[in-house]
Amino acid sequence: MSKNNKTPADGPTDDTAPINFEKAMAELEQLVTQMEEGDLSLDDSLQAFERGIKLTRQCQHALSQAELRVKTLTAADTLEDLTQEDA
Repeated sequence: MSKNNKTPADGPTDDTAPINFEKAMAELEQLVTQMEEGDLSLDDSLQAFERGIKLTRQCQHALSQAELRVKTLTAADTLEDLTQEDA
């Protein structure tokens, strides 16, 4: 394993600032790619892993919130089946 000048995901360093779901997923994919290449140092790999865990938790939270919104919107059972005319 050789060390180069790559940093984990070459992304934001502020781990506390939430980012939107799509950006978090894109950064996660980039982290996975960099880690799979095997060119990161042990330190950089651990930082990438830690960042990946934080991003995963943010994504899980965002998905939970979206699921809750969908359940709230459909809880009143106000949705109607589509008819042929609606299609």
